[in-house]
Amino acid sequence: MSGLSYRARRIWSIIVLVIGLPLYIIVAVNVVDMFERPSFLVELLIFVVLGIIWMLPLRFVFLGVGRADPDAPGDGDGK
Repeated sequence: MSGLSYRARRIWSIIVLVIGLPLYIIVAVNVVDMFERPSFLVELLIFVVLGIIWMLPLRFVFLGVGRADPDAPGDGDGK
């Protein structure tokens, strides 16, 4: 697993989703607008691919974030 703690991964995932993703969307839309507008299906394919590409280098940040903290004391049921 990555060198980040559970808490650090949660914080970074929030930062990526709240700040990084909107910035990526703005950049992606502006880059696509720089070219002549393609057909609807080609444009849809471009945005679907860009929508998947943004998370590939950051997938380690999101691993296990939705689960209970594995380092927390207790019986592990999240209560």
